[in-house]
Amino acid sequence: MSEPETHILLIDDEATLREPLAEYLAGQGFAVTEADSAAAARSELTQIHPDIVLLDIMMPGEDGLSLCRHLVEARGLPVIFLTAKTEAMDRIIGLELGADDYVLKPFEPRELVARIRTVLRRVGKAATPQEQMEDWPYEFEGWLLDPLKRKLTDPAGVTVPISTAEFRLLRAFLDAPRKVLDRDLLLDLVQGREAQLFDRAVDNQVSRLRRKIEADTSNPQLVLTVRGGGYQFAANVKRSPPSQPSGA
Repeated sequence: MSEPETHILLIDDEATLREPLAEYLAGQGFAVTEADSAAAARSELTQIHPDIVLLDIMMPGEDGLSLCRHLVEARGLPVIFLTAKTEAMDRIIGLELGADDYVLKPFEPRELVARIRTVLRRVGKAATPQEQMEDWPYEFEGWLLDPLKRKLTDPAGVTVPISTAEFRLLRAFLDAPRKVLDRDLLLDLVQGREAQLFDRAVDNQVSRLRRKIEADTSNPQLVLTVRGGGYQFAANVKRSPPSQPSGA
């Protein structure tokens, strides 16, 4: 099997964040090298050549700001900071040092992946076919979901307002049509590290989503309840490249 094309160096001293995030990113097709400190990262950089760096600001020893300067000036690497809300001034300094973006903790993993791919496109690294498909619209039973614009359109062409939570839930279903998704898996897909805060919300979110896409919520045809198992999206899903504007 060929190595993934995009290599991420993930630097964070908090193992409870770093380790599951590395596993998630690997599942998205990235190669991931972990480091729990700036010193460990500098050591890894003698052996690897990452495409992008995810960097915590507050770490024991050398902090992320100092390491960022080295990564940008000496190695020309794109950097995304992983920061806490209280580190506003540090985020500004980091951007002034040349960091490409920042993501506030706690974050939703899919948002981080989107930021990573945006930065890679910005610095000129071509997306793999799998990465390109992440932006393709979903089509099901005449409906259209645009993941870039987070826009849901019904079969009549009318835009249906959709919340962030409903968008995440619908996309989880559309990524796994006709598969049974239990509540724990849905929590992981929809809420990521914040799942424990929403452990009673899956059924409520499904009800809200049904009100948006089902013709009859008392007899749902798209999102089915599987007794003792969870939920199943019962329609075929098609994905196609977004249409290009005329003259493009």
